[in-house]
Amino acid sequence: MRLLALLLFVPVLVFAQPATVIRATDLKQAPASDAATLAALAENTAVEALERKGGWTRIKALEGEGWVRMLSLRFGAATAAKPGASGLTQMFNVARTGTSGTQVTTGVRGLDAEQLATAQPNPAELAKLEGFAADRNAAQSFAAQGKLAPKDVDYPKP
Repeated sequence: MRLLALLLFVPVLVFAQPATVIRATDLKQAPASDAATLAALAENTAVEALERKGGWTRIKALEGEGWVRMLSLRFGAATAAKPGASGLTQMFNVARTGTSGTQVTTGVRGLDAEQLATAQPNPAELAKLEGFAADRNAAQSFAAQGKLAPKDVDYPKP
């Protein structure tokens, strides 16, 4: 019986997962920021996620196969089932990722002691990060479009 259950979930493990590039990014030869760049991927490029390693995902795109940062990807589709999806497909999606069939990305575990000891500031990366920030007016405009309302939340007590 266990073998049968395992065989039912094997197809879920061997298929590539669809994803979309959420911002222009470089396709790297290896999972490292200093690795050779193979191609530039435009925002909204459709890719197949093949493997994850730390904060990197190996992908396949028309431009080639290589590595991109995991946080540059949006996995799966919206909460609605894909057109033509069978009940069996939806069952596998629930087993894999919850009721929506989408992948939740949570980030990377912490740095080890050696990485902390040798860490160096990178002003260029900080400036790039600050470029993604939205000012108060842009955030309020975005929230209004989604019919979101502000809500005060108490900090958790230690």
